[in-house]
Amino acid sequence: MNIVFLGSGNTATVLAKHMRACGHTILQVWSRTQTHAHALASVVEASVITELKDINKAADICVLAVNDAAVTEVASQLSLQRKIAVHTAGSVSMEVLRGASPNYGVLYPLQSLRKEMDTIPEIPFLIDGNSNEVKVVLHDFAKTLSTAVSFAGDEERLHLHLAAVTVNNFTNHLYTLAADFCEKSGVDFSLLQPLILETAQRIRLAAPSALQTGPARRNDAATIQKHLLLLREAPELQKLYQNFSDSIASYYKNKELSSS
Repeated sequence: MNIVFLGSGNTATVLAKHMRACGHTILQVWSRTQTHAHALASVVEASVITELKDINKAADICVLAVNDAAVTEVASQLSLQRKIAVHTAGSVSMEVLRGASPNYGVLYPLQSLRKEMDTIPEIPFLIDGNSNEVKVVLHDFAKTLSTAVSFAGDEERLHLHLAAVTVNNFTNHLYTLAADFCEKSGVDFSLLQPLILETAQRIRLAAPSALQTGPARRNDAATIQKHLLLLREAPELQKLYQNFSDSIASYYKNKELSSS
């Protein structure tokens, strides 16, 4: 496939490099920040365009890998004839591309992507298209990039995006607060890394609900109170600790009641 990338951020950079590594050709890169466009173009051996009207007519797919808030605005400036236009956003409707091309869809990478990655992780792709023909093309294209390719409409994709924010962004924020707490307490946060990795690996083997441990799960009120006292100088983490403990206790109490 001959591909044009609109965007030069984390998603654009990782996907462009990955697509090139999978045998596709990146023809052009466009970005509002020209220095970033040139940086990405040099890595994937593409040319840089400064105007959207200069998109190469030989392109098969135009990938809008810009932030979610910018997808609609950039799409409104496109007139791609029959080229397939796709965006990579989890929370944006496919229909914002309706005016950009008669052939449009979504190529959403369900993964946390950063420019600095040395190794590209497994990337599940959720795809959609405005016609069966486009769906087939995008499915075949995505299968060259990943073994995990699924169709997902706007609503399903939005639900998965919300779940992704919960398991990724919220979890990372908890790591951040825990790391700050460890630093202020004079203990080594890196000692928790094996625990973090083990917890993440376990959910490949069983449902998360079956793996829950900790004081809230075993109704250990004494330990919970000790922890809450320790967190007096970290009120944000203290509030989250209390809310999570209450949520865990309530979840398993309701589960036990429903099964009795």
